[in-house]
Amino acid sequence: MTGGDTRVDELDRRIIAALQADGRASWTDLAERVGSSLATVTRRGQQLLASGVVAVGVSHAIHTPLAADLFVLRIRCRSGRQMDVAKVLAERRDLRFLCLVTGANDLVAEIVIPKLDVLHARLIDEIQAIDGVETCRTDLVLHQYKVSQHWLQSVLARQERGDESAAEPHVCDPSHFGDTDRQILEVLKLDGRASFRSVADEIGVNESTVRRRFEAMIERGCAVVLTLVSAPALGFEAEILLNVSVSPARLDDVARALTDFVGVRYLAATLDCSLMCELILPSTSEVYSFLTQVLGRIDGVLGWEASLELLTITRGFLETPWWRAAAVA
Repeated sequence: MTGGDTRVDELDRRIIAALQADGRASWTDLAERVGSSLATVTRRGQQLLASGVVAVGVSHAIHTPLAADLFVLRIRCRSGRQMDVAKVLAERRDLRFLCLVTGANDLVAEIVIPKLDVLHARLIDEIQAIDGVETCRTDLVLHQYKVSQHWLQSVLARQERGDESAAEPHVCDPSHFGDTDRQILEVLKLDGRASFRSVADEIGVNESTVRRRFEAMIERGCAVVLTLVSAPALGFEAEILLNVSVSPARLDDVARALTDFVGVRYLAATLDCSLMCELILPSTSEVYSFLTQVLGRIDGVLGWEASLELLTITRGFLETPWWRAAAVA
């Protein structure tokens, strides 16, 4: 399970889906979207945020491939040291994704490394030197096909085709960010619903400056508002990472076919001629149907390895609000 045991009802799900569509929407707008009273939506929404079932934060986009590379790390730990290693990795600011998984590996992560950095220093001297790490397999991400932020609404609606969330991820030039922009993102990283006035007071600039710079970052795609939610709390039984082996000549065709399915939350091609695919579906029976009726029938798919996501620690450079409590438990 990727979160705690807290479960939500249908109204909570609608509120969460609306927050995924716009994490900074006012409670009034959210109430109109979900079709309930302002008082009820405000109370429910604040409870979801306070309990850690949901968190809203602001993250920067992946930098342009000309400035940085994205690598997938598949880490195997010494017996009983998985959480110790996870706690060390959680402190890193260059990990976009970190998850405890089943299978041949214990942890899967994505790390962003600027082009000017020395690769062996980051990947070997830092990652493999962590006490408890036994092995670390590293794969270069060649192309990202899909990063879906609105997966809940789509999956619950059982849509057959993807929506605008299936668009290829935006990449950003680091030169787009000034010191003030970074300060704004640092504050909103912890509370994506913080008012512009409170952000301005904290970093010592005027409110209009914060608003203008934030809206410019969002418009350019250099920043994104993320709503993090524990899938088990929503009653979902399956969050799975698939490493799909593909015929080289069919790699792009297979990837384009998989992006159409709303259960596919993330999809990227790696250097070893495979696709890293994150799948989220309400039940294990639907996973079985996807594997046998969809993935297994796509021309060019040679096979796959699968891992269950046990505990999601970092997503979109943001720590999930539930993982530390789950780790202690």
